[in-house]
Amino acid sequence: MASYHTYKTALDGVTMPCAFVDMEQLDANIQRVLDYSGELPVRLGSKSIRSREIMDYILSAHERFAGLLCFTAAEAVWLSRRGFDDLVIAYPTWDRRQLEQVAEATSSGAIITVMADCYEHVRRYAEIAHAAGARLRVCLDMDMGTDHAGLHFGALRTTVKTTDAITSLARAVLDHDELILDGLMGYEGQIAGTADALPGQRAMNTAKRLLKKKSSVEVVTRRAELVRAVEALGHPLRFVNAGGSGSLKLNATESSITEVTAGSAFFTPLLFSHHTEYDYSPAAGYAIQIVRRPSDTIFTCLGGGYTSSGAGGAETLPRPHLPSGAKLTTFEGAGEVQTPVEYRGPIALQIGDPVFMRHAKAGELCERFASLSLIRGDKIIDEVTTYRGDGECFL
Repeated sequence: MASYHTYKTALDGVTMPCAFVDMEQLDANIQRVLDYSGELPVRLGSKSIRSREIMDYILSAHERFAGLLCFTAAEAVWLSRRGFDDLVIAYPTWDRRQLEQVAEATSSGAIITVMADCYEHVRRYAEIAHAAGARLRVCLDMDMGTDHAGLHFGALRTTVKTTDAITSLARAVLDHDELILDGLMGYEGQIAGTADALPGQRAMNTAKRLLKKKSSVEVVTRRAELVRAVEALGHPLRFVNAGGSGSLKLNATESSITEVTAGSAFFTPLLFSHHTEYDYSPAAGYAIQIVRRPSDTIFTCLGGGYTSSGAGGAETLPRPHLPSGAKLTTFEGAGEVQTPVEYRGPIALQIGDPVFMRHAKAGELCERFASLSLIRGDKIIDEVTTYRGDGECFL
């Protein structure tokens, strides 16, 4: 792992706040994703990366990396115009203009797949495809959430969880000449995205592991049943997508899926640093500069309040990464214009020195910065743009 002095040397003279990627740690995470996913192809979750150059780098690292799981139709169209292909949009799209752009891109040869989980989506896609004189590829989103003692464990997204529901929706797609039933997706977010080794939460961690274990059994069984039900219709599927950075080992054992998705694993934000079965390395972060020193142990930095999305609470806050032992103050946390950091360690911090932070989630960090400094050892080897640096903001 890089030391405080390594990053400080690398970013000496760079205007802060700034974001960076440790390429040695990124390389290590790339290998871990390959190891954890067995022999399955790995689709990149663009939401967790949000930099074309970084996605290019990962895709070129191994032949098993193929395709992107995008988060909006506008993003998918934009990426298709810049050389990316096999783009699955992970969430349903309703906006007419964006769907018309997808239809236009697919008519020109791009492979872009829209997501559906209800008849309203299917009718909307068919209507717009017909008007455009195009055919749209459709993926059906399967519900992988589970219920335990009255508790719903999983994301509140699709309700397609029975064989009757999936076959009925699949037939609806097949009934429209303007649509192509392209694939199935079943994301077990309650397993892939639930940290179960958080410091100081022994009882909660134990409960989460038990829930994940019970949920895994049901997820594997249900996913296989739903896939078999659609295959029984006699229409070949191009792909069956599953998983995330925190469930790759589970997916590697399943014969019903043809590919997995990984995104957060590559940068490894805070929320992916506490999974019992996975050992990813923090590869991305940002640096803020000390500009005040109100006491011997408080170092106040400029900016830094880059809170992630979610239900709120301490888990959505960024945290000091280096120097080791630094922490946010109780009453200010990470602020819009200043972030006080408490530090009592051996490094003699001074005004002008950096504090290195980690974001709670992966790709959202790139919404705050136009570029990423790529570090190898104690040197910057390149500077690449984020979506923001490319002038884009999709959500």
